[in-house]
Amino acid sequence: MSILQELNQALSAVGIPIETGVFSGVPPDEYLVITPMADIFEVFADNRPQAETQEVRLSLFVKGNYLTRKNQVVKALLAAGFTITDRRYIGHEDDTGYHHYAIDVAKEYEIKEE
Repeated sequence: MSILQELNQALSAVGIPIETGVFSGVPPDEYLVITPMADIFEVFADNRPQAETQEVRLSLFVKGNYLTRKNQVVKALLAAGFTITDRRYIGHEDDTGYHHYAIDVAKEYEIKEE
């Protein structure tokens, strides 16, 4: 399983449309965009990676008050075992009317030899 699959699964209960990279089509008043950031080998044994840490940025876009949705997303992420490495308000996009809030997430996956 990958972090993208797990995020889609964990956040489905929040009820916000989610896409990876960019939101296609006409965006609703609330949506999430997942942007992959890094795949890191941090744990080694016998010169071979034993685990991979996958990191992504979740960009929450909300017209109106974003705080309730932000809290719902954070709660769902923590309940699903994700590590939140950063949270920050990016700003209000005057041209679109969206508040943009970023949540950086990481999860470690064991590498299995085939």
